[in-house]
Amino acid sequence: MKRSVPDLIQAADPLVMVTAYDYPGARHAEAAGVDLILVGDSLGNVVLGYDSTAPVTLADMIHHGRAVRRGAPETFVVVDLPFGTYQTGAGDAMRSAVQVIQQTGADAVKMEGATPEILEAVTVLTRNGIPVMGHVGLMPQTATAQGGLKVQGRDEEGARRTLDGALALQEAGAFSVVLEAIPARLARLITERLAVPTIGIGAGVHCRGQVLVYHDLLGLYEGDEKKLAKRYAELGRTSREALEAYAREVRAREFPGKEHSFVMKDEVLGKLY
Repeated sequence: MKRSVPDLIQAADPLVMVTAYDYPGARHAEAAGVDLILVGDSLGNVVLGYDSTAPVTLADMIHHGRAVRRGAPETFVVVDLPFGTYQTGAGDAMRSAVQVIQQTGADAVKMEGATPEILEAVTVLTRNGIPVMGHVGLMPQTATAQGGLKVQGRDEEGARRTLDGALALQEAGAFSVVLEAIPARLARLITERLAVPTIGIGAGVHCRGQVLVYHDLLGLYEGDEKKLAKRYAELGRTSREALEAYAREVRAREFPGKEHSFVMKDEVLGKLY
């Protein structure tokens, strides 16, 4: 049965979230029993081939969100609002979120940051019945302004900004907050201070949940190892080896064999000559 927002907030066991982008990934995640699926705008890097998340559009998110919803009808689905669709004010955020919810069937949206504009947007959305997941620490949409894709919150100023941002998101109505690439001790402090779940990625074991990207945990890209992600399989290597075997057999006329071919009666064939 799909988890509700109160279920997630009150969960005693750590929450398991996977970032997936399509129907097969969502089916696998649901079959494995994850608690939440995030349709992340990281799809720009992972499946669309961009070098950042900035080019991802609302239409992209809706397209992939629909596919994930079809693949995981009984799992709580969160869809990222992409860059530029919510930072410009609560009105734009509301319009973007309504499109996502109506057109994908998602259960919630996610926004990065805790600026006054974003906090206002979180307040407006949650007051109007749209659950919002917050996100502090490393924020890929604005990573350039943060000095690149690197750990955040290591000094006092950065740590306080991250803590205050998470607290402000909770106050604005966020039902959970993603903590990305921050020191484990800071993540533990934030988790202890918040009543809503923290979802960690590169934030240590003391968060109330964890998230990994489907492609990262399955090792779908060879050699693309990240410190914050554990590889539970090497499917990229397995896929490449399978494709190489297929190519060899085609070139040697070993595939398709009789077991992969269809037959017809000799008398039917004879009438064609």
